[in-house]
Amino acid sequence: MTGTGFANPRVWTWLAIALIAAWLVWLLSPILAPFLAGAIFAYMLNPLVNRLTPYTGRVIAVLLVLTLAIIVVIGILLVVLPLFYKEARMMSERLPDFLAWLNNNVAPWVLTQFGVEIRFDLDTVKQLTAQVLQSNQGIVPRLLGSLQIGGLVLLGFLINILLIPVVLFYLLRDWNELLAKVDRMIPVPRHEQVVGIAKEVDAVLAEFLRGQTLVIVVMVCFYSLALWVAGLQFALPVGIITGGLVFIPYVGAFLGFVLGTVAALLQFDSFTGVLFVWLAFALGQALEGMAVTPLLVGKRIGLHPVAVIFALLAFGQVFGFFGVLLALPASAALLVGLRRMGRAYLASPLYAGTTGTQPKGEGR
Repeated sequence: MTGTGFANPRVWTWLAIALIAAWLVWLLSPILAPFLAGAIFAYMLNPLVNRLTPYTGRVIAVLLVLTLAIIVVIGILLVVLPLFYKEARMMSERLPDFLAWLNNNVAPWVLTQFGVEIRFDLDTVKQLTAQVLQSNQGIVPRLLGSLQIGGLVLLGFLINILLIPVVLFYLLRDWNELLAKVDRMIPVPRHEQVVGIAKEVDAVLAEFLRGQTLVIVVMVCFYSLALWVAGLQFALPVGIITGGLVFIPYVGAFLGFVLGTVAALLQFDSFTGVLFVWLAFALGQALEGMAVTPLLVGKRIGLHPVAVIFALLAFGQVFGFFGVLLALPASAALLVGLRRMGRAYLASPLYAGTTGTQPKGEGR
């Protein structure tokens, strides 16, 4: 008679397979990033490819979707990157005016509240900068000595970036065939259970991604419009950054708030303009938290922000930047697993306080 539980050899076999797979993932994690990113993007873009395939064929549909995705990414970069360049240029140009504003507004308040007299001037800033540079002269040789390592890191990063569309193309082209092969490899006794879990994870993740995509679109439009009404010159790029990163709890809002505040301080001559920018961010946070996210995503998915943050940190630690992309699938799988464990526990004798068997002669 075959053993049960840990006495069953099959349990030890699957446990060994799981440990070997985890060890291989850890060992190969430095090179898995482009393949991981390609798989995640293929999962997201495959429905669109499936819709176009009857009209154009699979390969042409994949090429059209890839071209559209690349155009969208390049367009976003062309909008966002000039923000950092223009802010740096404006900071260098308006630094004297900003220091004068600090002397006329911040310094008197500090003196009144704390009795400390401070003075901001361009010469002091230049002296402090020179002292920092002089005290860190040794950093230049160290940087020059590490150029080779830095160059190798940069080369590796560029290779990974270039690999992503290649991996994505082949995965999208063969996605359905790959899924069919995986389906055939599932053990027959557990096939129905595994397929059921996979479908449940897919449903949760697909619903979450659709909802979050709508939330991103709505919040990008809101922040861009609200900051434009507030008079901010960089309303569009700040709105894209803030709304585009809304799927990462608090990170997108914080980054957008910092960039918007810096841009407002450099642009406006009075603090009133900064207050209007802050008001736009406050309204955006209230709108997202109380209306947009509950309406478009809803509590039915159950991906708690703490679980998302934990997944972001954990997979980012293993896979780097691209591991952040794996956080959402991991959160969905974890959610489904916890739901099934909860249902199994509620149906178990442990929860009911019974042994699971009845004494002889009692009941049927």
